Amino acid sequence: MDTHNWQKSTYSGDASNCVYIAATPDGTLRLRESDTPDIILTTTPNPLHALIRTLKGGAARRGRR
Repeated sequence: MDTHNWQKSTYSGDASNCVYIAATPDGTLRLRESDTPDIILTTTPNPLHALIRTLKGGAARRGRR
């Protein structure tokens, strides 16, 4: 049974393809997509923050590292 308190990303809006995040008591974060809710990625805040910072900066779209 899934006991995580999933929250939909504010960037998902009303779209049917949504990203959800849940925090766990041990400090890790769980991510899943509405299309494939059984696939759950686990990370910690620092790597997720770095990914979001990179994506917001556009480095991933421009092919830079």
